Amino acid sequence: MISRIDLRGDALPEGAALRDLLPRAEFDVEAALEKVRPICEDVRHRGTAALIDYAERFDGVALERIRVPAAALTAALEALDPGVRAALEESIRRARIVHRAQRRTGHTTQVVPGGTVTEKWVPVERVGLYAPGGRSVYPSSVIMNVVPAQEAGVPSIALASPPQKEHGGLPHPTILAACALLGVDEVYAAGGAQAVAMFAYGTGECAPANMVTGPGNIWVAAAKRYFTGRIGIDTEAGPTEIAVLADDTADPVHVAADLISQAEHDPLAAAVLVTDSPRLADAVEKELEPQLAATRHVDDRIVPALSGRQSAIVLVDGVEEGLKVVDAYGAEHLEIQTADAAAVAARVRNAGAIFVGPWSPVSLGDYAAGSNHVLPTGGCACHSSGLSVQSFLRGIHIVDYTRDALAEVTHHVVTLAEAEDLPAHGAALKARFDWKVPGQ
Repeated sequence: MISRIDLRGDALPEGAALRDLLPRAEFDVEAALEKVRPICEDVRHRGTAALIDYAERFDGVALERIRVPAAALTAALEALDPGVRAALEESIRRARIVHRAQRRTGHTTQVVPGGTVTEKWVPVERVGLYAPGGRSVYPSSVIMNVVPAQEAGVPSIALASPPQKEHGGLPHPTILAACALLGVDEVYAAGGAQAVAMFAYGTGECAPANMVTGPGNIWVAAAKRYFTGRIGIDTEAGPTEIAVLADDTADPVHVAADLISQAEHDPLAAAVLVTDSPRLADAVEKELEPQLAATRHVDDRIVPALSGRQSAIVLVDGVEEGLKVVDAYGAEHLEIQTADAAAVAARVRNAGAIFVGPWSPVSLGDYAAGSNHVLPTGGCACHSSGLSVQSFLRGIHIVDYTRDALAEVTHHVVTLAEAEDLPAHGAALKARFDWKVPGQ
C-alpha cells in the first residue's frame, strides 16, 4: 500500500538534491491562480451578490445574506453536545496559556546618550479568519486562528466558513458554536477563494481586512497568493503531512496509527516514515491493515493518501541520516520516536511542529496540546513558522534623538550618504546645524 524509498548505502546528497528524492504531493497553486482570478475580481465588482451566486454554484445553497445572524450563533452553542463543549473549552484554555506567553512587549534601547530606539508591537487592525468546511469540519481551526489573534489584541476579528446545504446554508453548527465560545460574533457563510476575496476587498456586509489566515484547499491557497501584497497572509497551506523519524525502539502500532491519522484528512495528505529499522518498516506496514479495517474514510481518503506519491517509508542508515532527511523534508508535523527522543528533537532545524516521544502524537497537537496546528506545509517549514500571536503583530521602531546626539553622528551619516551618492540625505542633517548645503 505504501511505497518504499531506500536511501541506505550511499552518502546522502545535500539540499535540493535530497529534497527531490523525497515524496511530496502535487499542489499546483500557480495553475489554480488563473482559475480563482476571475472569482476574486467578480467579488471585487459585485460584492455580496457575487458571494451569494458562488454559494449556490459551489455549495448548492440559496442565500439571502452572507453574514450569520447572532441568533444562529447562540442557538448553535445551546444545542452543542456537552462533551464537545467541554472539549472545546479545554482546547481554548490550553491554547490561551501558550499563546498568551508569546505576547511581546515594547523595549527601549539607549544607543548613545540622548539617542534611543524603541520597538513597540502593534496588532493589525482587522483580520479575516478562515475555517474549512469541506470533507471534515474543523472547529479546532477556529480556536487555532481566533486565540492568537485575540491574545495579540486584534480589535476586529471576522471569520468565514463555507455554507452547508444540510444546515440551511449556514456554516456547520459546531463551527458556529466554537465562534460563540470565543466571543466572535462576526461570522460569514462564505468559502473558498470568494471568502478570501471578501476579506481582501470588502463587501456591503463585510469590511476589508488587513490580513487573512487559516488553512484551506488549493483555491484558498491560490487566492492568498493572488492577494499577497494587498493583505497579509499566514501561509499558502497545502495538503497536510506527517513525518515520523523512528528507530527500532518505536512501537509500530503507534507509528501506523499516527500515519493513518493524517491520511484521513484528504487523499493528498502525506504520511512519511523515516527509519533505520527494516524490522520497524515491516511491522508498520503489517499493522496498517488491521487498523484500516477498524476506521472510516478508508477508500475515499486514507488508502489514496497512503498509496499516493506523497507518502512513503524512507529507509536510512541511521538516525543521523534520518535527521538529514527530515530536515530536507521540512514536515508540517514531525514526530520523533527514537531512543533519547528529546535530544534528537532538539537537533531538528526544519519542522512546523515537533512531537517528542510516544506520548506526544500529532493528534494531541491538533486539539489540546496548547500549540497551534496552523502550520507551514510543502517544505515551507525551512523558512516559515506556524501561526502565533506574533503573526498578528507588527514591530514599529520609534527613533528619538536629542540635538547633541544627532550632532555627534552627523559626520558618519553625511559620509555614508555621499558614498551612496545620496547627498540630500546628508544635507537634511547639515540643515539642522546651519551648515551650508552644497550647491546653495
